[in-house]
Amino acid sequence: MKQWKFSKLFAVVMALMLVLAACSSGGSEEEEAGTDNGNEAKEEVVKLVYASGKDTTKATDMIIEEFNKTHPNIQVEFREMPSDSGAIHDAFVTALNAGDTSIDVMALDVVWPAEFAQAGYVLPLDRFIQQDGLDLGEYNQGAVSAASFNGKQWALPRFIDTGLLFYRTDLVSGDEVPQTWDDLTAKSAELNGQGGTKFGYLMQAKQYEGLVCNALEYIAAYGGNFLDENGNVIINSPEAIKGLNKLVEVANSDYVPANITTFTEIESHTAFIEGQSPFIRNWPYQWNVANNPEESKIVDKIGVAPLPQGDAGSAAALGGWMTAISKYSEHPKEAWEFVKFIAGKEGQKISAIHGGLAPTIPALFEDQEVLDVNPFFANEGFVSGLNAAVSRPVVPNYAEISEIIQIQVSKAIAGQQTVEEAVKNMETQMKEKLGK
Repeated sequence: MKQWKFSKLFAVVMALMLVLAACSSGGSEEEEAGTDNGNEAKEEVVKLVYASGKDTTKATDMIIEEFNKTHPNIQVEFREMPSDSGAIHDAFVTALNAGDTSIDVMALDVVWPAEFAQAGYVLPLDRFIQQDGLDLGEYNQGAVSAASFNGKQWALPRFIDTGLLFYRTDLVSGDEVPQTWDDLTAKSAELNGQGGTKFGYLMQAKQYEGLVCNALEYIAAYGGNFLDENGNVIINSPEAIKGLNKLVEVANSDYVPANITTFTEIESHTAFIEGQSPFIRNWPYQWNVANNPEESKIVDKIGVAPLPQGDAGSAAALGGWMTAISKYSEHPKEAWEFVKFIAGKEGQKISAIHGGLAPTIPALFEDQEVLDVNPFFANEGFVSGLNAAVSRPVVPNYAEISEIIQIQVSKAIAGQQTVEEAVKNMETQMKEKLGK
């Protein structure tokens, strides 16, 4: 009996020793496989593509570099689109209509969210915003509302733009800054060719979205608009005609480049930083570019003011860009992390310091590091310019409305029709597109 008990005890002890040996050894195929799989899971990296327009400041590259560094399991690649916003729009629409999954996060012009939401191109962000407790009250509310449609938030505003008048302080003193469009035409003609310049004024007059912005600024300055607050077409008015006539006068003057109808932001800001003009109409980023010693010949010689006044005061096109998630992204959760970063305080601060882009988070206008690089953010002229901002038509089919405006204004500048004919054509065609 004792021998049987000893044998039984010996068997139990041996079994326990085998179990313990197996647990402590590194030779188990199952354990090794499990460990390897665990490492692979930890090392798995989600790759995202962020598509946005050409960025000459390289701020976007810096944002992505910082995000990738702080989010090792999410790596973002920058897909640079054309500089022309119309071309970006068309490229996005073509890709999204085809269900393209290669783009995860997109930069949207401030006038696109309603269109992209209605077409089902982008994901609503509300559930992400609620899950993370993101406070939209920290953002400029006008910019936030521009990305709201049918009660949902479809994008986060990354930066805000407004048309401004930049001038050479070595050629124009503070009390000589033009207050009206008539003052500007007179001063531009006077300074044309002075101080090594080639022109008197620079603008964006190519047939693209920038022309719509310039046209709106003239029209609104003289009391006109494309639509009223109820969406009714009101472009065919004496005020709008007067404003467009001033635009056509400027675009055909001797003090702008002869090929001004080929100028977008890039052509105009390049000519300005090369010292070719005392005045330019452009967006806030112009300050940063003009004060970059690696690019500009006019560093520390820049002033900023609101755009000149017409009969109804000063008006500036409200611009800016949003950040949205493609409906076809295969990684929406990770895409949200990048949206939250690039449109958050950290991303916007990089954009402001290294790109000269005006934040949509007002608190950053009080950030000393931002103000050290962009002192004009505290400038009365800049603040007044923001306060003069006017929205472009807020409609889901904005691209069609924009195309009508571009074509008709371009024909008026080219002398192919009168301004009166242009506004009449706009009225008829816009009513057709809007069903009114």
